[in-house]
Amino acid sequence: MSKMFAILLRFFGIGSVAGIIATIPMTLFMLLMQQLLPKWQKYALPPERITTELTKRAEVGKQMNKPQQVGAALITHFGYGSNMGMFYAPLSRRVHLPPALKGAIFGMLVWAGSYLGIAPTMKLPDAAPKQPLQRNIMMIGAHLVWGTTLGIAEDMLERAM
Repeated sequence: MSKMFAILLRFFGIGSVAGIIATIPMTLFMLLMQQLLPKWQKYALPPERITTELTKRAEVGKQMNKPQQVGAALITHFGYGSNMGMFYAPLSRRVHLPPALKGAIFGMLVWAGSYLGIAPTMKLPDAAPKQPLQRNIMMIGAHLVWGTTLGIAEDMLERAM
């Protein structure tokens, strides 16, 4: 294995694994916080709504039943978390802050880029400007949980290598 490949694997692989780890408490946080929302805001969480919309656009959504849609949402949610973690790892080495703080800041950047940038541009249903304040607060909190966990997990994995 070349030295360059080993470096890339180490940096991106650790971030990817940390992203998956961080998505677990994030998902649990979203599920718990959803229960505290007003009744009229207890509709499906963003990963499911976004995945459902994208599968409809790709003309495969009509062929999927509810369990398949939820499964696809979980796969894409964890995949997105993994990919964002992959981007975090090389950046984290350049910022000299505590891991939890670096991760929390990155989590807020991911939320802003996703819900204020990508989602509105793609006209997705969970774009922040289209959501009630409580749902936006829930998702900001979820991304703080994700980012904080990402920062700690990436740091622990890096130290273990």
